[in-house]
Amino acid sequence: MRALFGLAAILASTSVIAQDHHPYAGMQERGIKGLSDQQIADLRGGRGMGLALPAELNGYPGPAHVLENADALGLTADQRARTQALFHAMKAEAVTVGEQLIEQEATLDRLFAEGRVDSTSLAAMTREIGLTEGRLRQTHLKYHLAMMDVLSQSQVEEYRKLRGYDNTRNDVQNKHHHE
Repeated sequence: MRALFGLAAILASTSVIAQDHHPYAGMQERGIKGLSDQQIADLRGGRGMGLALPAELNGYPGPAHVLENADALGLTADQRARTQALFHAMKAEAVTVGEQLIEQEATLDRLFAEGRVDSTSLAAMTREIGLTEGRLRQTHLKYHLAMMDVLSQSQVEEYRKLRGYDNTRNDVQNKHHHE
């Protein structure tokens, strides 16, 4: 019986090793090698993809999640309208920057596929992609910051509770509201 379990363990570990040996297998079929279909869909949809986590997890609510919790937060009609406007602006900006990032990744992929990449084009493309990624992140983060001028301190605290975050960062929120 021990031998059977030992053999099973060896086979299982061999399977894991074989999978780890080719972690990118199948990705060569992607339209843009550096982006998954989900990443492309998220970029085209203006979704945050975790880019605003420094704001979100430190007590700066995002417009999309505020709208999802509007009733529980007791948003006034004015707050709802302002949040909706921020959400639409954020999404429009994120989609525009996301499309630019998709195009840049497609260009980088094409340079490699056609064998036309060299150190100069590589440096230029990766610099552009990095700047675009930074703009995309800034886009999402700045709308979290803008929400601090829409919500009251008690709404921010309630938001954090609704989202399951602890309230250890209220000192930052209080400082922002009293500036």
